[in-house]
Amino acid sequence: MSDVASADKILTRAELLRRYGRPRERKVVFTNGVFDLLHPGHVQYLEEARALGDALVVGLNTDRSVRALDKGSERPLVAEDARARVIAGLGAVDAVALFDEETPRDLIAALLPDVLVKGGDYEIDGVVGRTEVEAAGGRVQILPFLKGHSTTALVQRIRGAKP
Repeated sequence: MSDVASADKILTRAELLRRYGRPRERKVVFTNGVFDLLHPGHVQYLEEARALGDALVVGLNTDRSVRALDKGSERPLVAEDARARVIAGLGAVDAVALFDEETPRDLIAALLPDVLVKGGDYEIDGVVGRTEVEAAGGRVQILPFLKGHSTTALVQRIRGAKP
């Protein structure tokens, strides 16, 4: 895939809704996250999410929204434009859209994906956007983690601490 094609996957909210919003014929899968340091767990998760539909949209936290989360004062380690470029470069990902809010609820409510996917650290009842997606006829899917891979553990390892 060329640089131009990958960069073209990074969409504004308006562009995202024009390409992937309702009404649509394709089955759209949505997930979100920080994706600070990409590791095999992220890649497997995104590939499994993409297999659940015809297109995978990734909501990516902006730097400001990452700082609002409890990820530590030094996070994100990688700036939002670089994180978006890396995620967009993955073959499993069809589109990336940044969101600046603390949760992706507004983005999810606007897109109304057919499948909303989160990782194994979530309980289905705690998934943001679940109510909106299910009310629109969609479903929520929790995917298991690939054991031994996490950004937090990777950062600790880099710093010489034991995870």
